[in-house]
Amino acid sequence: MKVLFVGDIFGRPGRQVSAEFIPKIIQEHNIHFCIANGENTAGGFGLTQNCVDKLFSYGIDVITSGNHIWDRHETRRLLEENPRVLRPANYPPGVPGRGDIVAQTGGGMKVGVANLQGRIFMPAIDCPFRAADRLLEYLRQETHIIFIDFHAEATSEKMALGWYLNGRVSAVLGTHTHVMTADEKILPGGTAFITDVGMTGPHESIIGVRIEQSLARLITQLPTRFSPSSEGLMFSAVIVEVNESNGKAVSIERIFARHNE
Repeated sequence: MKVLFVGDIFGRPGRQVSAEFIPKIIQEHNIHFCIANGENTAGGFGLTQNCVDKLFSYGIDVITSGNHIWDRHETRRLLEENPRVLRPANYPPGVPGRGDIVAQTGGGMKVGVANLQGRIFMPAIDCPFRAADRLLEYLRQETHIIFIDFHAEATSEKMALGWYLNGRVSAVLGTHTHVMTADEKILPGGTAFITDVGMTGPHESIIGVRIEQSLARLITQLPTRFSPSSEGLMFSAVIVEVNESNGKAVSIERIFARHNE
C-alpha cells in the first residue's frame, strides 16, 4: 500500500497548494491513505474547524500537528470532537484531544498514526521515546502499519527516534522546521525515515512568514505581527510504500513541486 504524507501546510497559500496537488497525487500514484501536518493551516498559526473541513475535502485522512496546535483557543474543542485530528501524544495527562488513531483505508486496511513532539529547543513535555513505547503496546495489537509524525527541532533527536523505533513502525517522518531534508532512507529494520518533510506553502519567505516581518523581529527583537507570505508556493511531501503483510517500508520518495501560478 502507498501512504502520502504532506509536510506542514502553512496558511491559506498552503491550503491552495494542497487543494491542487493532493487529489492529483492520490489519483496518479494510487495512494491508499493520506496524512498531513496541519498545525499552521489557519493563518500560519493553529487550526480551525473550517480548515479541518477543507483539508479533509482534499483527501486527507488524518491531520497531525505540533506545538502550534494550541495557538487558537477553539482548537481545544476541535481536538475533542475530531478523532482524526491529532495533537502530540506526549503532552501531559489531562490535555484535550488524543495523540494517536487507528484508521482505515477505503479498502479496509488498518493504519496506525501517532503524533509525537521533541523536547530539544521545544517546550518541556513528557519523553517522546517512552511515549512511543506506550503507544506501540496497543497500536501493534491492531495493525503492523504505523506512521509516526515526529514534530521536533533538532535533527539529532529526530534521527534518534528513527533508530529507536527502527523495525517497530513503518515510518518516522519529521516535521516542524519547514525545510525539507534530503536524507530519506529505509532503515535496516524496514522503517522509512526522513528528518523533515518540509513545508507546503510559500517558500519565498522565512519558513512561511513574510520576509520583512521576520527580519524586523530578528533585527529589532521587538514584537512583530506575523502573516503568511504568498510567494513561491511549493508542495512538500513523501510517498511511503509499505508491505501490507508485515508493515515494513519498501520505499520512500520525496515530492517537492512548484504550484502552477
